[in-house]
Amino acid sequence: MTALERLAATVASRKGADPDTSWTAKLLAKGPEKCAEKFGEEAVEAIIEAVKGDRAKLTSEAADVLYHLLVMLAARDVTLAEVLAELERREGTSGIEEKAKR
Repeated sequence: MTALERLAATVASRKGADPDTSWTAKLLAKGPEKCAEKFGEEAVEAIIEAVKGDRAKLTSEAADVLYHLLVMLAARDVTLAEVLAELERREGTSGIEEKAKR
């Protein structure tokens, strides 16, 4: 199991947990919209660090983005396994070709 899979399992285990004892539970208790908002905030912070060129800060912000993506997905009952399956389905397909199919 990868670190990302372990994190996804931890996030899933926090659904319904006490928001006073878990940051993840607190985010999930605020609903999918708040989880999406937090994901967006973290994505913007990662973009800023990418533009600045600070590798260490970008790495840290990218980790935050992945965490908040998993929280947002959990808020809508989408699993990491489902996302990975979609990536596998797309594997070997040109991005141009894939977009044309939409």
